Amino acid sequence: MYHCLCRGASSLRSGSSSKVFAPQELHRQVTHSMPQEKIEIFKSLERWAEEEILPFLKTVEKSWQPQDFLPEPSSEGFYEEIRELRARANELPDDYLVCLVGDMITEEALPTYQTMLNTLDGVRDETGASLTSWARWTRAWTAEENRHGDLLNKYLYLTGRVNMRAIETTIQYLIGSGMVSAHSRSLVFLGFLI
Repeated sequence: MYHCLCRGASSLRSGSSSKVFAPQELHRQVTHSMPQEKIEIFKSLERWAEEEILPFLKTVEKSWQPQDFLPEPSSEGFYEEIRELRARANELPDDYLVCLVGDMITEEALPTYQTMLNTLDGVRDETGASLTSWARWTRAWTAEENRHGDLLNKYLYLTGRVNMRAIETTIQYLIGSGMVSAHSRSLVFLGFLI
């Protein structure tokens, strides 16, 4: 990853000799990820999730936002703040940047994770706006994690030390290829832990 994502290294270019990655279609239809009796266990935990898990969710108004940690574009000192940010970022070892890039790529793949969670029997969000506790948790968790990716993306862009085009290409490949999780097909709780 470091070779193609950090500035100064050769970057990925369109038209290169690398093959275009295409997702593979699995020739099986999954109608249920687990037996009905296990689905009933998750349904029976709805009230518990409502009372014990959902209270951990903060309102949007009380949550930090990526812009809270970045230079304010409308401020008089915006460009000076960018210069200061870049000066501090120049002191970061490349290993740190590789870790931040890897984390950002993971965070930016949120559509894949939410889609996977919505395939799990007993906890799926049938409508995309379901009021079940599991569906509300999944959407709120996705919104929470999205802020992490937004902050990392903007920060890494502002540092000028990474190849953002290569990173964005990687993210597009990752999301476009989808995700199959053998573990989550049989055990819904692993879908929340993986």
